[in-house]
Amino acid sequence: MAEKFVQSKLTASKVTVFEKISCPYCARAKQILQKYKIKQGHLEFINIASLDIVSSVQDYLLQITGERTVPRIFIGENSIGGCSDLVPLADSGELDKMLVAIGALE
Repeated sequence: MAEKFVQSKLTASKVTVFEKISCPYCARAKQILQKYKIKQGHLEFINIASLDIVSSVQDYLLQITGERTVPRIFIGENSIGGCSDLVPLADSGELDKMLVAIGALE
């Protein structure tokens, strides 16, 4: 069930962030991503803490990304890691290129 849930959220032209709203790293990642002019419907934050299957979702994220922690950030269908991975991508301009490549920017 967790696998289906996660896979249903990942699409080639969307940025998907699995988060817990109480997590400061999730809040930081959200701040960074919200600075970009991402098209309506191409950025989704999913609060997994509110799910009955939170533990199995984190187990599945571990399987596909190598990490169980949040945030888990996907650009398109590819995991870029967490907040500590997002910051250097944003700072270097690489994140812009990635967002353009998936057609997510206005």
